[in-house]
Amino acid sequence: MPVHSASAPLAVRPTADEYAPYYARYVSAVPEGDVLETLEHQIEETVALLAAVGESRAGHRYAEGKWSVRELVGHMADAERIFAYRALCIARGETASLPGFDEDAYVAGADFDARTLNSLLGELTTVRRSTLSLFRNLGDAALARRGTANGQSVTVRGIAWIVAGHERHHQQILRERYLAG
Repeated sequence: MPVHSASAPLAVRPTADEYAPYYARYVSAVPEGDVLETLEHQIEETVALLAAVGESRAGHRYAEGKWSVRELVGHMADAERIFAYRALCIARGETASLPGFDEDAYVAGADFDARTLNSLLGELTTVRRSTLSLFRNLGDAALARRGTANGQSVTVRGIAWIVAGHERHHQQILRERYLAG
């Protein structure tokens, strides 16, 4: 039985002091309610959205110098891993400042375009299951813990909402820039 319940902190949007101002656009994009439910349903939405792309269009870039669909999916998996790592460290009481990451350098070093879209979606789904397991099994005290990541103060609860908002952000980009027209 998970520690988390619907009345727990994950059912309430974090306050602005629980994450860096940059992430406000992500957190505000998440619907009200239990963020774990959002995370559960969201991955299904993303997989369905990307099924419309298919392997034949997975290398598509909407503009010169922009990521391909495969690279975007790989970035989503990498970023979620990093967010979950930050949440784990802070939940366990880490006091050292956690590093930031250069998303463009990570994508450039990953060679996502050498993989199939299906394998990347499988990886993203696996990462999400792991993220859900982590957040489901954190108690209220762990969710409220505050740490520093990329030089900014953040709570574990704030990170859960950032994960959901980050994926929502990329779903919107997929719809507007990769799948439109």
